[in-house]
Amino acid sequence: MTRIIADISVSLDGFVTGPDPGPHSGLGSGGEALHTWAFSDDPDDRRVLREATARSGAVVLGRRLFDLVDGPNGWDDTTGYGAREVGKPAFIVVTTSPPESVRLIDLDWTFVTTGLPDAIATARRRAAAASSDSGKELDVVLMGGGATVGSAVDAGLVDGLTLHLAPVVLGGGTPLFTGGTRRTLVQRSVTSTSTATHLTYDVL
Repeated sequence: MTRIIADISVSLDGFVTGPDPGPHSGLGSGGEALHTWAFSDDPDDRRVLREATARSGAVVLGRRLFDLVDGPNGWDDTTGYGAREVGKPAFIVVTTSPPESVRLIDLDWTFVTTGLPDAIATARRRAAAASSDSGKELDVVLMGGGATVGSAVDAGLVDGLTLHLAPVVLGGGTPLFTGGTRRTLVQRSVTSTSTATHLTYDVL
């Protein structure tokens, strides 16, 4: 069965960007430290990234994050989804209105204007089709931003949560969680490296 997995890097004080994120600094001040692990040569970091990219049948992201990855300083042929893995699953963007144009035309973009639950349902159908085509079980991955992941967990739309806990205190930025519905998590795995602690949970 296709699972919905939220997968995001977070600081020790609970932020998924540093202070003052914007079009030219998507991760905010000091936020690059959150993704050091994704460009690490540590074998465990590489394995976590490779496995997460390979399991992605479809990916959901918010419009603000789309504008960053599709912007002039965003993804390219060497760095994209999965960092150096540059995976190319179907991408589902939650937005109030589609963009007038897309720079990354070689990627499969779908823009959903009817809300996050509909975007996840669309992604589930795309991931199920990709699973059928590939012969292996693939997931829907919510890659962010923080508001998209936090809202999905709060609404009970997520089956699993993967956090890449970076050893940094940012002191501000975009919080992953801002309150809301209480959720019980069951820890499934912990992988520690010099750049992050990779935590996986089932969400009940």
